[in-house]
Amino acid sequence: MPIDAQDRAAVTELVHLHGHLFDGGELDRLDALFTEDVVYDVSDLGGGELVGVAAVRDAALALGDRNPVAHHVTNVVLSELPDGSVRALSKGLGVYADGTCGSVTYDDRIIRGAHGWRISRRAVLARRVPLGGAASGGAASSGAVSGDAASGDGVSVD
Repeated sequence: MPIDAQDRAAVTELVHLHGHLFDGGELDRLDALFTEDVVYDVSDLGGGELVGVAAVRDAALALGDRNPVAHHVTNVVLSELPDGSVRALSKGLGVYADGTCGSVTYDDRIIRGAHGWRISRRAVLARRVPLGGAASGGAASSGAVSGDAASGDGVSVD
């Protein structure tokens, strides 16, 4: 069954909820965002894969004041996957207390469960070079997304 406009709105709102919960320190509400067994992949940032809501919460607490003070999500693009789940690609901007900022791409797999839509897998991909590396004449660099990595179909995330 295709996702309808109401599902699209719910999934997009879910993606936006991330920044509000983390920025507000509402880490006890992460179950409103993620499945209990979420895989939160921050390998591209040097953190490996976090498995489960508790691991995500503990990692955020361990980062302490090195967390961004503001997470902004934009450019949300949704694709329905054959199994009825949704792939959401979005851009994230993190603003730090010292005024610096960073950019990432979130590659999410979102599933519908008993409590509505939840993120079951998130890959956080750092944006480090302009145009995915194309400006330097090289292949796409880290943070470039190709194919359908969130679906686990074997297509790579560079």
